[in-house]
This record gives sequence, C-alpha cells and structure tokens, in this order.
Amino acid sequence: MFDRSSVRLLLDRYRLIRLRQTIDREVDDFVVDVEADPERASLVDDPFVSMEDARDRLERLETTLLEQSDRRAVFLTVYTEMTAETIREIDAGEFIDSAWMERYLVRFAEYYRRAFRNYERGAIAEVPDPWIVAFGAAIRGDALALQDAFLGINAHINYDLALTLSDIGLDPDRSDKYVDHARINGILHRLVSVQQELLSELYAPGLSRVGDQFGELDDMVVALSLHTARKKAWQVAVVRSDARWTPVEKSTEWLLSRTATGGAYLLLSPETSPATMQVLRKIEADQLDLLSYAQDFHNRAETVL
Repeated sequence: MFDRSSVRLLLDRYRLIRLRQTIDREVDDFVVDVEADPERASLVDDPFVSMEDARDRLERLETTLLEQSDRRAVFLTVYTEMTAETIREIDAGEFIDSAWMERYLVRFAEYYRRAFRNYERGAIAEVPDPWIVAFGAAIRGDALALQDAFLGINAHINYDLALTLSDIGLDPDRSDKYVDHARINGILHRLVSVQQELLSELYAPGLSRVGDQFGELDDMVVALSLHTARKKAWQVAVVRSDARWTPVEKSTEWLLSRTATGGAYLLLSPETSPATMQVLRKIEADQLDLLSYAQDFHNRAETVL
C-alpha cells in the first residue's frame, strides 16, 4: 500500500535537506577517466557467489588499491573490516536468521562491485550518482581521507542498502529481520570510531596550530547520521516491499539517488573553516601513508570487534 503516510515518511526533513543540495548541481565534475587495470578488473568482473567470496575479493581489491596509492582504498579499509566481522558473527550464530543475513551481505556487496566495475569501465551511465561522487573525489585526491571514507559509506548506506533489502525481501518474520539489520549498527559504529581516533591523532598537531578541535570535523559524522540512515533505508525498503508497484520502485530509487548525492555534497562542504581544511590537507599530503593507515586501522579494529 502506498498512501499519504508513505509520502510523509519518504519526504521528511532529513531527505528534504539532502534533496536541496542537488538543485542545479550535476555529478559530471566527478567523472574521471580511469586507466584500465587487469588486476582490478579481475576482482570485480564476476558476481560474488558467497559471503566468503565477497570478503576475499574485497580484501584483495583493497590491497591492490593500497599498492597503487588509490584513495578509493580508504572506504574499502572500513568496508572489508565490516564485512569480515559480519561474517564472523553469522558463523557464530549471533543473528536470528543467518541465511537471510548471508543473502544480505552478498547482495549488499554486489551493489558496490557493480558500481566499481562500471566506473572502471567508463560506463558512467550505469554508476549511481552518489558513487560517481565518491569514486571521483577519491581518484582526484582533493578530499580528506575522512571524507573519502564517508563518501563511500554514504553511497553504500543511503543508496545501496534500501535496494539490497528490497531485493532479498523483508518477509516472513519481518520484525526478526529488522533486529538482525539493526545489529550491524554496532559494528559500523565501532569501526567509524576507530577511524576517527586514528585520523584525530594524525590531525591533532595541525588543529592545535589553527586553534580548532577535531570535534568540528564531527559535522561530517552528523551529516552522515549512520544510525538514522540505516533506519531510513529500512523504511524505504518497507514502502517498496508493501507497495510492490513499479512506479513506487522507480520513484523511491530516484529519491534514494538524489538524497544520497545530496548527502555527498554535504560531506564535501563541512562547516569547518577553510584555514583548517587547508592545514589538514597539507598534513595528509606530508604524513598520510595509505598502507600504514590501513594496517593501523585493521590492527586497532581487532581490539574493538
């Protein structure tokens, strides 16, 4: 059923703020030519066939990108850890419906794989707009590492997640499936906290020189609103699942794309002062080694998961 209450649910303040960010803006500036690479292509050409296959190939893609100093690795450093931890919890029987969670994990990873593959191939028309912004900003290298990570998280949660849930189905036992869906929040929160901790240590000297605190960069975290975004992804999936009507599916997919793209623009325009952003970019240029950062992240993640 699709009625006025569904419209109010979909067009709330959270989404309207993000929709406004997309007015008179296109993603063309984030389309970057990518040199073909057989190694990367071999890892994303074929669909994932299991959660272990998704984990292993995502980890190998992260390694490849790190070796190539490709900043698209920054998101994958978080995502591979989240994927691995989710698999560990599935295997340990921590979820109510383990079989559903396995489908959830594989289908979710498939949305990332297809977006990455199509961007690599230059098939931009097949890449969702929020992923065009995330990939393009990372390849251009003019965003902070924190922004690179959050742009990927934004695209994956605010666009891919509702579609994933719709694809795998919410029924039967919808309430149990929501409990399993919500359990992921804790994993993601702990990993984002690790990332903030590492980057605050990197940025701290520069922030002290300009008299700012890392807390000002938390505007990005607020803009991302992970818990809220995952809850709203479920709400959209409910609307799509209950309506089972092509016009609703098309309109909600458009809405997901626009609001996720608006979220990306918010992440790229934090309220942090230009002087602070300039200092942080210089710190990253001089001190951020992607390989070392990734290793530190994975090591520290082991202590919180």
